[in-house]
Amino acid sequence: MTSLSNYQAKSGKFIPVWTLEIQTIAEDTDKILEAVMEVHPLSYGRYQRTASISAQGKETTQPETGSTTTTHVDGFEAGNTETYPMVELKISIERDMAVLERVMDAVIYAHHYEQPVIFLREDWASRATYNPDSDNPNRWWNDGRGLPKKIE
Repeated sequence: MTSLSNYQAKSGKFIPVWTLEIQTIAEDTDKILEAVMEVHPLSYGRYQRTASISAQGKETTQPETGSTTTTHVDGFEAGNTETYPMVELKISIERDMAVLERVMDAVIYAHHYEQPVIFLREDWASRATYNPDSDNPNRWWNDGRGLPKKIE
């Protein structure tokens, strides 16, 4: 397999990153991002606090005896299926073990579950050749549409 470390197009390059995919409830995404921002800027090119949040879906589980669900929910019987709303919060960081340790500690501390579902992937993230004065007609400042409307 060819390594992307030597890839260099006129449009930009790819850099090695770790992507963390964190399942959480929608209302906790900002809390988790703020906790991570205490230890890492979540930079993506010249932007910070870069993350993506999926549309709401659901997660399902069957808590075992001795889980916090069976400990803290009166009358809950181990083995029953539970389904809850969730979103996927995705962030990327450089492939540095010390950075990963600090980010994971921040995520685990801020998360509402004692055993959050977090996936870690080795990925390559794009970094475009930066030109804020580009006359490319597809750029938001040239296409007549401007930036999308903000959600919040």
